Amino acid sequence: MPIESAVSRLAGGSLLADQAYRELKSAILANRLRPGDALSVPALAARMGISRSPVREAVQRLIHDGLATHEPHRGAVVARVDVADVRQLYLLREVMEGLAARLATERLDAAKVAELRALLEEHEQVVTCGDDEERHTQMDMDYHRLIREVAGNDHLTAALDTIQGKAHLALHSLWRSPEAQRLAVAEHRRIFEAMTSGDPQAAEEAAREHIRRLRIRLAQMLPGEGSSGARMPSHHAERRTGDAG
Repeated sequence: MPIESAVSRLAGGSLLADQAYRELKSAILANRLRPGDALSVPALAARMGISRSPVREAVQRLIHDGLATHEPHRGAVVARVDVADVRQLYLLREVMEGLAARLATERLDAAKVAELRALLEEHEQVVTCGDDEERHTQMDMDYHRLIREVAGNDHLTAALDTIQGKAHLALHSLWRSPEAQRLAVAEHRRIFEAMTSGDPQAAEEAAREHIRRLRIRLAQMLPGEGSSGARMPSHHAERRTGDAG
């Protein structure tokens, strides 16, 4: 997708690098910028209506997060997630999301229960309408992020923030279906119910099962099975069924 369509002009103000980072990250996770697309600092700066310096900083943050890489003779591009990386990513994420749910259950209070419930119910409405995939993706990530916020472990939060971004990048490369979105929200509700029952072990198991299901589905869909160095293609000719998580 051309940069003109993928990103928007920024409103200006302070912390332009943060604004540019959020805009680019959103474009990548919403698949407006796809794996292999160039992240030209001059072109992005012109499109956003800001100087090159904050855009350059934003691109470096994307590289640090694993959402972009630097390629010889091309510069920064949206990352291409390879098959081996996806397998390892989801094995690790399964354990860490389970731990986050367990810790969050032990620290959950009435205010956070209300916040989680409101987010979950709004997400269910979005998925029922089925016409806003970008909003679904953001709410999906917000739900997991809120759980790790409640968990209260800064190191776990930082690690999962990076893992979740790369995980969604992989999922978007494989496409998704409305049914997969409904399954994801249903599993989010099971995690919520386990947490609000006050059972840390049940919450951990529900969260791990959610990610385990995604891992199994991805293993069935990944191209290049048996080749650890295979890369997921930048574009797919056919829409495939995947999952959100």
